[in-house]
Amino acid sequence: MRHPASRPLFLSAAAGVLAWSALGGAALAQTAPTPSAELDDIIVTATPFGVTQRATTIATDVLDEQKLAIAPATSLGDLVSGMPGVRSTDFAPGASRPVIRGLSGPRVQVLTNGLGQIDASSVSPDHAVATDPGEAHRIEIVRGPATLVYGGSAIGGVVNIIDDRIPETMPEGGIEGRVSTQYSSVDDGRGASGHVTVGTGRFAFNLSGVTRKTDDYDIPSPARSQLLADSDGEPRGEGDKQPNSWSELNAWGVGGSYIADKGFVGLSYKKTESEYGTVAEPEVFINLEQERWDGRGEYRFDAGPFAKVRASYGHADYTHTEFEGPGEPGTVFNSDGWETRGELVQREQGGWNGAIGVQALERNFEAIGEEAFVPTVKIEEQGLYTVQRYDLGRYGFEGGLRYDRRTLTATPLGETAEVEREFDNWSASAAAFLRPQAGLFLGLSLSRTERAPSEVELFANGVHIATAAYETGDVNLDTEKVTTLEGTVHYDRGRFTGDLHVYRSWYDGFIDERATGDDFYFEEEDEFFPIYQFVQTDADFQGFEAEAAYALWQSGDRKLSLEGAADYVKADTDLGPAARIPPWSATARLAWTSRTWDLAGEVRHVGEQDRLAENELPTDAYTMVNLRGAVRPFADKEITVFAEAHNLTDEEAREHTSFLKDIAPLPGRNLRVGVTYAF
Repeated sequence: MRHPASRPLFLSAAAGVLAWSALGGAALAQTAPTPSAELDDIIVTATPFGVTQRATTIATDVLDEQKLAIAPATSLGDLVSGMPGVRSTDFAPGASRPVIRGLSGPRVQVLTNGLGQIDASSVSPDHAVATDPGEAHRIEIVRGPATLVYGGSAIGGVVNIIDDRIPETMPEGGIEGRVSTQYSSVDDGRGASGHVTVGTGRFAFNLSGVTRKTDDYDIPSPARSQLLADSDGEPRGEGDKQPNSWSELNAWGVGGSYIADKGFVGLSYKKTESEYGTVAEPEVFINLEQERWDGRGEYRFDAGPFAKVRASYGHADYTHTEFEGPGEPGTVFNSDGWETRGELVQREQGGWNGAIGVQALERNFEAIGEEAFVPTVKIEEQGLYTVQRYDLGRYGFEGGLRYDRRTLTATPLGETAEVEREFDNWSASAAAFLRPQAGLFLGLSLSRTERAPSEVELFANGVHIATAAYETGDVNLDTEKVTTLEGTVHYDRGRFTGDLHVYRSWYDGFIDERATGDDFYFEEEDEFFPIYQFVQTDADFQGFEAEAAYALWQSGDRKLSLEGAADYVKADTDLGPAARIPPWSATARLAWTSRTWDLAGEVRHVGEQDRLAENELPTDAYTMVNLRGAVRPFADKEITVFAEAHNLTDEEAREHTSFLKDIAPLPGRNLRVGVTYAF
């Protein structure tokens, strides 16, 4: 039932947050000194006013345009996997989502320019993200729940794919762009991407595209793990190729904007088409199509309490069709809807920065077919938030507040009465930081975040082939709440740089999927599937992420560095260890960088995982050796030729976060070569 007092409550919250931001911010801004400048990447995903990586208490990583130009042509989850605190669902080369601090699915937001994907990728691990990394000129990864700008759906973290399809500035010299192409041996993969922005007068236009095609990838062992073979008494079988792991993607888009002295306004269109094998079944493949329109604009004020106002809007139609064989369409998933966001960014005065914003979305989700395990659902959400920062140079404070209303309406499968669940959620964060000496930043943050259950957690009722289970939702689930304490250290002095994040999260009403002990006979597949039920329990997540680099030798633009990274997460619930939690990992790298050459050798070790949920098999440890290099042969042209040898020892490796880990190892030895040209 919709509460009659809900709209006044939302308006009262809006008025309170606006008043607190505008009046409180203006009052404190009059006396604060300006902090010293810090040269580093500016993060915009978690802080609309922008804060450098080494001056924020939020855990972040960035893949900029130079890194993306020579990155593998692959899905989003596989691209970011291996960064501190980040893994992949590794479901199939065509459909892998990020896993952040052991959390995935509806707890990790994947965005395009700050707006949701409006797809069905969080519904199931075999559903691909509708935006490819090849479209990006920058990807920002934010780890942890301190992302109030995006609400409870980002309780685990955010991955924001930022493209330049709507130009915000005029291209230098009237035209700029990049083209890149590459080949990989492990899957006979071919990929190419490119974009160009042309400016004339006050107008700028962008054209972009990406294409890739891969065959079934090589594997260093039989597809079935030895542990699974021992468990069910079946032979491992032969194997030098991973069955049904092929993929194909084509995406293109156009955009344009009017750029004035005080801002810009623009519009873009994108079409994505993708087909890929599911790996989970030998002949089933998926066809994905999405058409998306986006509008975005900004206006900068000359004076007053606010520096600028920004607004963005996205609308998409998405269809995901699962084919049982050639010409045999099975289950169809449709998702269409829109999302909009508006932000007022306060004018910086004496170290005081802040922003207030509103967000709204509406999405219609529909599943049709014998394997439709979720009913048609309408999802509506409205949010209001503010984030504030007061930086006094040697020390400072951060804080934020957000209110969300989320409504899900559906007729559960097998029933005739419509059900509406409405959730009013509040989230808040506070942090303090200290710079005791030059190059050292210490931060401590405390956040309380609330997340409404997803459509799957509430309404699932059927066989889910991707997870090999009969999944049962609970329409009476309550809001999931988490309190997180996190400590941050940034160090950048002399030859040594480092980052450390240590955290602990206490969940109240953690939504977990647990086996009931019963089975369901699915006549269509002539197979029994274990029945899983979504339940709520308390949970405790704790861990750390660390990165460090030491310059062994440096002269001019030439540098030899020793680099390292490590991460660890432990997750317990009242029902036992949480499922599919990644084991610890450690990476060591020796890297040479210069204007002409970049070379690196890397050893990455991932530990075994034997802290298991019910019906989980352990995962063995593995070590991978990788080499990469790049050369820029022309001083006056931005041409880069690059190569990478991945998994040189052809190690058998399995990702514990994957539902398919025991029937699909990671790819074997791979040589990847390519060239990119920026102009």
